[in-house]
Amino acid sequence: MSPAKQCTACPLHNRCTTAKDGRVVTWRPHHDLQATARQQAATVPAWQAEYRRWRPPVERAIAWLVDHGNRRLPHRGSIKAERWIHHRATALNLRRLINLGLDHRNGTWTLYPATP
Repeated sequence: MSPAKQCTACPLHNRCTTAKDGRVVTWRPHHDLQATARQQAATVPAWQAEYRRWRPPVERAIAWLVDHGNRRLPHRGSIKAERWIHHRATALNLRRLINLGLDHRNGTWTLYPATP
C-alpha cells in the first residue's frame, strides 16, 4: 500500500499534511528507546525532579552562550569554529568566576567569598 493510500484512510489526514503523496514517517533505529525515555520522563517523579533541578542552569548557560548576536558562528570551518566556541565558553566562565569573587592579587588568583 502506498503512503498516499494509507494517508487517505487516516482520520487525521486533513490535519497532518496537504501533500498529494501523503506524509513519509521514518522510524529511526532508536525509536523504541526514545519512546521508553519519554514515557519515563512523563511518569517517574524522581526523573522529573532531577530534570527540574538541572534544566534552569543549563538553559541559563546556553542563553549566555548565544547572547549578543552569538547564535551563529562568526567563522567558517570546523577548526576556527571550534576555537571560537571554546574561547567564548572560556570568557563566559571567567566572567562567572569574577562575579563570584575571583581576583588576581600579588601574582596569584584567589576566589574571595562574595560580600553582601
